[in-house]
Amino acid sequence: MVRVQVAPASEASAELLAAFHRLIPQLSSSSVPISANQLAEMIAAESTTVFVATRAQEIVGLLTLVVFRIPTGMRAWIEDVVVDESARGAGVGESLNRAALDEARRKGAKTVDLTSRPSRAAANRLYQRLGFVARETNVYRYEL
Repeated sequence: MVRVQVAPASEASAELLAAFHRLIPQLSSSSVPISANQLAEMIAAESTTVFVATRAQEIVGLLTLVVFRIPTGMRAWIEDVVVDESARGAGVGESLNRAALDEARRKGAKTVDLTSRPSRAAANRLYQRLGFVARETNVYRYEL
């Protein structure tokens, strides 16, 4: 079994941009591809960490962690977790999430939240196994 390496992205390389263009459609078919400038902006943002999972020198997973201060403390959100179809079930998602949780803890976050569609059964099992607890709350979205 080939080991998975997870690390924060340090630059908006062409390889990383291509990975976003290949992987994000596996998560969301309605997502518009990001530009090189948008990727560079995410990587440069102090509040955002883009984690990249690599196996055998191929990018097989992505996760975005956002840590921010609000009046009640430091909070964190995990967003846009995607593992390539060819690498699912091999621990890539777990490795990405553990790296994000460690980083959120290091940055002083009080909680880490995420959302996951009910249809993503394997992902939901993973989140529960990692210790995430479903909250009794309503999620609202306002389209701009």
